[in-house]
Amino acid sequence: MKTVIENSMLVRLPDAFDRGAQHSGAVARWVQAFGREDPAVHSAYQAWLLRIQQALERFASAWETSAVGRALRAVHSSALRFTQGSAIAGPMLRIPLRRWLLIVFALYLPVEYALRTLPGLARVASVWEEAFIAAGLALVFGRAALSRSKNLARANATEAAILLFMAVGLLLMMLNRPYPAVAFTGYRAQVQYMVWFLIVYRLLDSEEDACALYGVFTGAVLLMCMHGIYQFAVGVEIPAHWVTQTEVGVRTRVFSLTGSPNIFGSLIVMAAPMTAACMYYFRDVKWKILAFLGTGAACLCILFTFSRGAWVGLVVAVVLFSLFVDRRLLLAMGAGIAGILATVPSITSRLTYLFTSDYAEASAIGGRTLRWQLGRDLLMENSPLLGFGLGRFGGAVAMNNKLLDETETFRYFYMDNYYLKTLVEMGYIGLFFFVLLLGILFVSGLRAVHQSGTGYFSDRQLDPLVRNAGNTKLLTAGILSGLSGVLAHCLFENIFEEPYMMAYFWGLAALMVFLGSHRFRNAESLEN
Repeated sequence: MKTVIENSMLVRLPDAFDRGAQHSGAVARWVQAFGREDPAVHSAYQAWLLRIQQALERFASAWETSAVGRALRAVHSSALRFTQGSAIAGPMLRIPLRRWLLIVFALYLPVEYALRTLPGLARVASVWEEAFIAAGLALVFGRAALSRSKNLARANATEAAILLFMAVGLLLMMLNRPYPAVAFTGYRAQVQYMVWFLIVYRLLDSEEDACALYGVFTGAVLLMCMHGIYQFAVGVEIPAHWVTQTEVGVRTRVFSLTGSPNIFGSLIVMAAPMTAACMYYFRDVKWKILAFLGTGAACLCILFTFSRGAWVGLVVAVVLFSLFVDRRLLLAMGAGIAGILATVPSITSRLTYLFTSDYAEASAIGGRTLRWQLGRDLLMENSPLLGFGLGRFGGAVAMNNKLLDETETFRYFYMDNYYLKTLVEMGYIGLFFFVLLLGILFVSGLRAVHQSGTGYFSDRQLDPLVRNAGNTKLLTAGILSGLSGVLAHCLFENIFEEPYMMAYFWGLAALMVFLGSHRFRNAESLEN
């Protein structure tokens, strides 16, 4: 039986494709394009960061010799001696402070959920995100000032594109602000959580840091997937508008801690290929099996969200991951989709409903067709270049303020397309620089996949599950695939309206770029 499988077309076709690709001109062009160093390393932006680093170090040298600096060092030394023999505090203090912050970041959603739901923490929940960002920035600049890290001067093209988009957004806010307070709130919602790219990228110092962030995030999402499967098993109650009357058999939609099946589906899209990458990355068989079961649980749970946009995102993520890692996954995905459509009527009816006249009518009356058309009309009536104004239509800020009176032909709602929402609020100028940012991020991701880990075309005789063990390229490919799936889902939902989704997206993007930088290979782990 084993011989039959090994010689079957399902196995031989992907292997033949790999052997042909190994010597193809496309691979040679790939190496030429993405084998180069990040262009930002030798840019004026890099020189500017270096000057900031040097200025902070000069300030810190004066601070350390001051009375306050000496007192703080004495307190720190006393605390270390006091907790040295403690079974709990001792091991905790041996973990660098930067790694603790990365772990808390990986638990962003559970922390936010706890602060929102536990009694007596309402005030903390309203300010904790800003305080967390401030703590991250303080740690980045503090480590740079104390010469414990040269990471502040670590430039990359994605970060430069983020700062450019922030500058363009600020300019548009100043030029088009009939309601200044709302415009500022809209601008903050658009760019605030991109700051996590700057923070996470500079807090990552070692492979241990990267694995802590990667592992805690995927572990947290898998626990939420188990919770989602439980919700489906017990048939958790959902609002009536989550399912139309024509979609028979859909008795519930799972959402776990997110409160939204669409957002939960997008979170799974982000984490599922990262979990699948662990299946190839781990050397120990028991961990491979655990990663396989976790990937299966994630795929099962995303079906129970009944989020069509998340399903599209997952297909994009699986296709990209398969092209990078194991093309047999394309055949497995095709077989899985065919089996689900043939055996699960509730999923089939939800998909086929998209092609019915009932869906077209509902979409034109109050669905995406109406929303997208109304957004386009507002854009054209105001300024196609500058937009309708940040925070004025299509997102959470506009829903919370509702500056215009609702009529029979106009009412507020989410655009259900983050790119169109950006277009309406920021015009073609804002959309251009946002798409430019995402394009640079994707190119940086391709460069990271190429440069991380060992050579992709080594040991081709071995099965991908064996030859990729310990290869960080798998982790990088998993992150890029997940982020790409989320970007595809943004065509159908305002995914980045949720702060934790935007924070996770840009934090994991920073992890991806770091894994491709090779910096942790030659850098010593610096303790705080």
